[in-house]
Amino acid sequence: MTDVKAFSWDDLQETCDFLKNHSGETAKTAIVLGSGLGLLMDHLTILKRFAYGEIPHFPISTVVGHSGELVMAEIDSKRLWIMNGRFHYYEGYGMSQVVYPLRVLKLLGVENLVVTNAAGGLNADFEAGDIMLIEDVISLLPANPLRGKNDNRLGPRFPDMSAPLDEQWSAQVKESALELGYNLKSGVYVGVTGPNLETKAEINYLRIIGGDAVGMSTVPEIICAHQMGIRVLAISVITNESIPKSAKEFTHEEVVEVAGRAGVKLVDLVKSNLP
Repeated sequence: MTDVKAFSWDDLQETCDFLKNHSGETAKTAIVLGSGLGLLMDHLTILKRFAYGEIPHFPISTVVGHSGELVMAEIDSKRLWIMNGRFHYYEGYGMSQVVYPLRVLKLLGVENLVVTNAAGGLNADFEAGDIMLIEDVISLLPANPLRGKNDNRLGPRFPDMSAPLDEQWSAQVKESALELGYNLKSGVYVGVTGPNLETKAEINYLRIIGGDAVGMSTVPEIICAHQMGIRVLAISVITNESIPKSAKEFTHEEVVEVAGRAGVKLVDLVKSNLP
């Protein structure tokens, strides 16, 4: 897909105006919920919700386990934007469409972003149901969300990606995990195209290049948010072992089901560490 410029500054302004006019207020923190991780919604006070289809210029989520709505909510008196479902390159969207909501959220005043996902475990020490703090990423995606003419109002042409995830925020989450008694893992997330799950040879390759978990999202969002100066915290729920202890095959529905069960830990960690 040719996606050098799938939106204009006027498009962004139109989307922002729509959300401002219909939400009344905004928030400085946003959360992206991955497959099966909508449990957090049960812990929020919903102030306003927008189906993606009603927001000007937004794509529409087509994946099972993604509700497909942007929500203004409060949790412990903290106001948040929640992306309940995200967009993926494998759905047929270009990279600039995948990250379009983040561009909008930045213009709405978001300064902090929590990105969550369901991922396959590459590290032999990981088991289904583990939570992994993402400390770095590897992109094997065929395109970059910054490709095309750069608009300096959104960030620099060549952002430094040596530390795209906020180290102080990550350290805070590690401390919280110890206090909660959770065995929090940490590692490198590899972003791939999907939608097929990986072959055995690909799994071996991903381990060799340094991956601890693999998934089909998150990396474009981290790149885009970091370019715009947004602080980023990223967490994976390990929903299946990419090095299975049996010959059993995994389905997306099972991935969503495991994410839902493990989401309790994720909710605790997110609630305890909101700015």
